[in-house]
Amino acid sequence: MTPHTRIYLIRHGQVAGYDQPRYNGQADVALTDVGVEQYHMLKERLLDAGISACYSSDLSRCTTGAEIICRKFGIEPVARRELRELNIGVWEGLTWLEIKAKWPEEWRARLADLVNYRVPEGERMLDVEARVIPVIKEIVDRHKGQEVLVVGHGGVNRIVLLNAIGAPLTAMFNIEQNYGCLNIIDYYADGRATVKLLNG
Repeated sequence: MTPHTRIYLIRHGQVAGYDQPRYNGQADVALTDVGVEQYHMLKERLLDAGISACYSSDLSRCTTGAEIICRKFGIEPVARRELRELNIGVWEGLTWLEIKAKWPEEWRARLADLVNYRVPEGERMLDVEARVIPVIKEIVDRHKGQEVLVVGHGGVNRIVLLNAIGAPLTAMFNIEQNYGCLNIIDYYADGRATVKLLNG
């Protein structure tokens, strides 16, 4: 069988304010009790995996979970700023309703061009792709033939998954990423990638 690097890509657990659609972006929002419990469930689910390394966004909703899971494997998670969620600029921390009320034209403009639109003081989706994908490639190269845990965010994970299947960023919301979900991606030496599990 062709050797491959397996990435267990998870989204952080449920966060405060989850009950109202909002953009948390790079704000360091807290996990709920349910969010912490989701990490403990993932820890149990991954018990039989041969995880030898872990990389995480440096925001606490990710690092907390990385530490919960990695204690079981005796691994020290590596926090990477590049794995942070999209910087949503002046919309950070606001609900969708608040944004639509205050910036209706900008809201429509973003929906019309998710890839290129930049919220004032924020990033474009292309900017996130440009910082995230090189880190994923670096992880795969560094851990050839190994199994690695990566703890990320909804937007970041979608970008990684779309890249793996060769789909455009415009398909961003064709993929769901629930709180505490697990994705599995196998990366092969010839550059191929296979998504084995999506939003599990």
